Amino acid sequence: MTSLDKPTEDTDQTRPGDARAVTEAALFEAFGGVRGMVETVLPGLLFVTIFTIDKDLHLSAIAALAVSLVLVVVRLAMKDTVKHAFSGVFGVVFGVVFAMFTGNAKDFYLPGMLYTLGMALAYIVTTLAGVPLIGLILGPIFKENLSWRTRNPGRKKAYAKASWAWGLILLAKCAVLFPLYWWADTAQLGWVLVTLKIPPFLLAVWLTWVFLAKAPAPIDVFAELEAEEKAEQERRAAQTAESGEATGGRHRREA
Repeated sequence: MTSLDKPTEDTDQTRPGDARAVTEAALFEAFGGVRGMVETVLPGLLFVTIFTIDKDLHLSAIAALAVSLVLVVVRLAMKDTVKHAFSGVFGVVFGVVFAMFTGNAKDFYLPGMLYTLGMALAYIVTTLAGVPLIGLILGPIFKENLSWRTRNPGRKKAYAKASWAWGLILLAKCAVLFPLYWWADTAQLGWVLVTLKIPPFLLAVWLTWVFLAKAPAPIDVFAELEAEEKAEQERRAAQTAESGEATGGRHRREA
């Protein structure tokens, strides 16, 4: 399904399967789908694998950075969106810089862990402030922008639930990882972190899908703007036609 449901008379006739399909497509676009998950996991998996085998920080870091760059090049070659691959590169670069600077291989994971904690807090704080982060992320993809804040309360509630889910799941992940950062060795931390990359993410995405699939349809503000522009053009055309008829009639009377 390529078009989004609009709040018109047809909205009530929208089948549940169509709403779910729209939500799935939006989540896939926002979070990258299977390919995005692979690009997120692969650099860290390569780092911890190499480090577990030979304990070589430099080799592990170079390999992780190299595979991240390859993923970006592949995206560019295929003329595909690179935002997910680039986010992976930035994460790896920060991890490599931290680890090289301190000489502690565990610090390769620290930027990502801090980012996870920051995102958890962002989801919770924005929800408490009445602008849940997941709505800010998905609103443009659904072509509704911020219309859900004031015009679609049921959808705002769904975004709030989804943001709470993301925030609490990420906090739970941090509660596992940060103690391990202090107590476990690099290999143990790395394998746990790789293991926890996908399951919490999938759980959060699934809960988001559940909440949004049951929510009211998004308001397509772009379609509304186009309709308003078309109506304005038709109004101006009608005014021009009326003005032309009035001028023609006056000329005929004068003749």
